[in-house]
Amino acid sequence: MILELPYPPSVNHYWGQSGKRRFIGKKGQEFRAAVLAVVKQEKVRTLFGRLAVHVNLYPPDRRKRDVDNCMKSLLDACEHAGCYENDSQIDELHIIRKEVVKGGMCIVTVLELP
Repeated sequence: MILELPYPPSVNHYWGQSGKRRFIGKKGQEFRAAVLAVVKQEKVRTLFGRLAVHVNLYPPDRRKRDVDNCMKSLLDACEHAGCYENDSQIDELHIIRKEVVKGGMCIVTVLELP
């Protein structure tokens, strides 16, 4: 499966906190909804085996960013949308930062491993 998704929020913007309670914040909810819409449009079937995930990140600007800082929100949103049963199925994860694209985006390829 290959999905073209919006650029994921960093983990700092994905989660919100109120006292000791953690929750998915507004940006996280918006990102999850956007991923779900793409998955429904593409009629993706849920994968149940061991997985490899390849991510090409196209940042929205030239600010310094840690590529690993948005993986939690991306992988959780893909799980929530039904791409796979649980992100613990992922045995391989490849992340590549690409050139800046206005608005940012990411291309996610999910493959079942033999």
